[in-house]
Amino acid sequence: MTRRLLLGYLVVTLVVLLVLEIPLAFFYSQREQERFTAAAERDAVVLASYYEDVLDGGAPIDPTQAERYAARTQSRVVVTDSEGISVLDTDAAVGRNFSTRPEVAQALAGERASGIRQSKTLNTDLLYVAVPVASGGSVHGMLRLTVDAHEVTERIRGFWLSLVAMAAVVLGAVAVIGWAVARSVTRPLRELQASASRFADGDLSVAPVHPDAPAEIAALADTMGVMATRLDGLLSAQRAFVSDASHQLRSPLTALRLRLENLSAELGEGTQGAEVEAAIDETRRLADLVSDLLKLARADQPPPAERTDVAAIAADRIDTWSAVADGVDVTLRLDRPDGALWASAVPGSVEQILDNLLDNALQVSPAGQEVTVTLERAGDRVRLRVADRGLGLNDAQKARALERFWRGAQTTPGTGLGLPIAVGLTEASGGGLSLADRPGGGLLVELWLPCSA
Repeated sequence: MTRRLLLGYLVVTLVVLLVLEIPLAFFYSQREQERFTAAAERDAVVLASYYEDVLDGGAPIDPTQAERYAARTQSRVVVTDSEGISVLDTDAAVGRNFSTRPEVAQALAGERASGIRQSKTLNTDLLYVAVPVASGGSVHGMLRLTVDAHEVTERIRGFWLSLVAMAAVVLGAVAVIGWAVARSVTRPLRELQASASRFADGDLSVAPVHPDAPAEIAALADTMGVMATRLDGLLSAQRAFVSDASHQLRSPLTALRLRLENLSAELGEGTQGAEVEAAIDETRRLADLVSDLLKLARADQPPPAERTDVAAIAADRIDTWSAVADGVDVTLRLDRPDGALWASAVPGSVEQILDNLLDNALQVSPAGQEVTVTLERAGDRVRLRVADRGLGLNDAQKARALERFWRGAQTTPGTGLGLPIAVGLTEASGGGLSLADRPGGGLLVELWLPCSA
C-alpha cells in the first residue's frame, strides 16, 4: 500500500508539472524567438533606410555599414535592386538573382518577411529577415538579414533543460516526503497486519495500533482485540475442560477396571466371564482415550521448543519398544548417521511422536515383517521416517488419517488420536508431518524438525 500511495503522489505531481511547465516552455520559446526576430527586423529597417537613397538614385553602394554590422553580429547582409539582383552581399559576389526566394519576393512586394530555417551547409538554424527598401511609395529593392539563431536556440534549450531539472528535483522531493507520509499513513495498517499474522499463528494477543491511527483502523483493531480475547477464553476453557475431565475420569476408570478384573477372576471362563472380559477391554480402551485426550490438550498449548538430540531419543525408544515388537514377531530397525542429530523440538515431543508412530506401526505390521525408523539431516532440517509393512492407506484414507478420532477400520485398536497428537507436537516444534506409500507396500510416515546449532 505504501508503494501505491507513493506512486499516486508522483503521478499527481508529474501531471501538475506537465500542465504547468509545458505551456510555460512553449511560451518562453515563442517569446524568445519573437524578441530575437524583432531585434533583427529593427536592425534590418535601419540598414534599409541607409541604402534607400542610394537605390533610388542609382549611385554606387558603399558596403561599409553593412560589412561592419555583419562583422559585429556574425550575420549576412544582402541588398538587391527591384529585380531581385544582388547589389551588395557581405558573404558572396554581387549579381546573383534572389527573386526566386520567397522572402525576397515578399519584400519586393512591399511586405516584411521573417522566419527560421535549417541550413544544411552550416548545420545550424538561421533567422532571416527581409524588408523592402522603399521611398515615396515605390519599392527600389530589398534588404535581407540572415543571423545565426544558435544563441537563441541554445537559450531555449537551456530553459527546457532547467524545467526538466526542476521537475526532477520536485519529483525527488515529493518521493522523499511522500514515502515518509505513506509510511506514516500505513504504519497502523502494518501493525494491524502483524497482529493478524500472529493471530493466524496462534498468538491471540493483538497489539494496540499507533495512537495517530485513523478512527476506522483503531476501531478494527479494537474489534480484533475483543474477538481474540473471546477466542482465547473459549480455547482456554476447552483445554481446561479436556484436561480436567481427563484427570477426573482416570481414577474412576482405573477403579472400574480393577473391580471388573476381580469380578472376572471370580466368574471364571463362562459366558458371564467372557462378557466381563469384553467390558474390561472397553474400559482399557476408554482409559487410553482419556490419556490421549490429555496428551492432545497439552499438545495444543506446548512449552517453547528446545535443543533436542533426536538420534539419542530414537535409539532409546527403539530399545523400549523392542520387547513389544518381539511379542508380535516384528523386527525394529534404526538407520541413523553417527553422532548426534540436534533439532529444535518441544520438550518430550519427540518421545511422544515416536511412541505413537511405533505403536501404530506395530499394530498394523504382520508377523515376520520389519518396521524401519530412518534418521537423516537434510539441509536445515532433521528428517525422521517410520515405515511399516502393513496394508497401507489409499489416498482418501491418507487425507483423513490426520483427523482426530479417525480410524482405518472399527476393528483397528486405538483411539484415533495418535497421528493427530504427532502432527500437533510436530507443528508446535516448527516442523511438519506427511503420509506416503512405502515402496513395496505399507505406510511411510515422514516428519521433519528444524535443525538446532
